[in-house]
Amino acid sequence: MRKIGLLGGMSWESSALYYAVINEGVKDRLGGLHSARCVLGSVDFAGVEEMQSTGDWEAAGALLAAEAVALERAGAELLVLCTNTMHKVADAIERAVGIPLLHLADVTAQAVLAAGLRTVALLGTRFTMEEAFYRDRLAGHGLQVLVPGADDRSTVDRVIYQELVLGEVRDASRDAFRRIIDELASRGAEGVILGCTEIELLVRPADSALPTFPTTRLHAEAAVREALAPVA
Repeated sequence: MRKIGLLGGMSWESSALYYAVINEGVKDRLGGLHSARCVLGSVDFAGVEEMQSTGDWEAAGALLAAEAVALERAGAELLVLCTNTMHKVADAIERAVGIPLLHLADVTAQAVLAAGLRTVALLGTRFTMEEAFYRDRLAGHGLQVLVPGADDRSTVDRVIYQELVLGEVRDASRDAFRRIIDELASRGAEGVILGCTEIELLVRPADSALPTFPTTRLHAEAAVREALAPVA
């Protein structure tokens, strides 16, 4: 079993879900008292969020690259960045380490294609929905990606940063997400990517008119497969 390096804290609520899903997956695969070999680096999200808000992505990339190096030095053999938005600086992280980074958008795209879908809605922070780093990675797998209109993007982003990352799950926000998903379905979306690790705290499969692709769970399950795969 390879040791998984979890680069988390963005937010800690979603990182806790990563830890749980990964350990559950290892136990399911190996049975008995088995659990995952992993090491966690958890950053202070307040500082990262300030870098996001001010557009200082170079500093954010340097911070996460340094954390990734620390994980590698601690014995990590596989790196998992436990956040969608910060995959904007995935290149900086990959340049800093000699271990593979399991890219979340690749994992998600593979799950969508395996379900036989080609057109998907993407919900996430405004950075994930509006910028090219994530949408283009999905499109590179042959997917057509739809995002909400400007007002609905603002609603999704606000719920993430003002509620979900603080551990608040509100029925009114769940209703708003249901409406947004319905509108995306009317535009031709066949499924919806929950492209922020906290959205899974709010939107359950029963809350969506479309099949959901929960990126935290997909990413964590892929990390288990990679960790347990035979080493070439």
